[in-house]
Amino acid sequence: MIDESLYKKSNIRRLPELGKLAPETFKAFVKFDQLALAPGVIPQKTKELIAVAVAHVTGCPYCIDGHVSMAKKLEASKEEMLEAIMVATALKAGSALAHGLNALNAYDEDGEEALYKRSNMNRFGEFKELGPESFQAFVKFDTQALKAGLLSRKEKELIAVAVAHVTGCAYCIETHTKKAKQLDVTKEELVEAIFVATALKAGSALAHSVNALIAYDDN
Repeated sequence: MIDESLYKKSNIRRLPELGKLAPETFKAFVKFDQLALAPGVIPQKTKELIAVAVAHVTGCPYCIDGHVSMAKKLEASKEEMLEAIMVATALKAGSALAHGLNALNAYDEDGEEALYKRSNMNRFGEFKELGPESFQAFVKFDTQALKAGLLSRKEKELIAVAVAHVTGCAYCIETHTKKAKQLDVTKEELVEAIFVATALKAGSALAHSVNALIAYDDN
């Protein structure tokens, strides 16, 4: 009888099978993942909080489970974890809103060849006119999620930059990279945060491979 549960913690035990099926590629990924999450100019605890945030955007339950456990081992509190998740939530919602700028251009049939221009952001004011209550509610949430709490504004902007690379929002990358720089984030810290996001986005695909193995064996 086929198991109805598509996600179980025990599924992840099949991950080592990839090392047998594609050994060199698997080893290369594991090495990259270890380096991306290792302490560097960004402390390991902060990297794990970035990882937790990104995992909520990739929607990988295995990644959430694994990185929350690791963050807890590094003494991240439940409150710090929630702050990181709220930043991810704000960025995922913000990405959808930012892409609304392209929707406005498409609706108006402006005929522009360039789909992403900095000047598009000048149209944000139209959202306030078209949906004032929803827009104001989002702005309030976004401001609250990014303000300093148990996590500093610098830590939150590093999370924001990482998440923006996963949502693929050019406007968000531009905005939050500039804000991070204003908070004295170095280029080295910026790149380390991006590599954590890269590892998590790739790791999500890799983790889901256990479902592919199960599906393959069920046929």
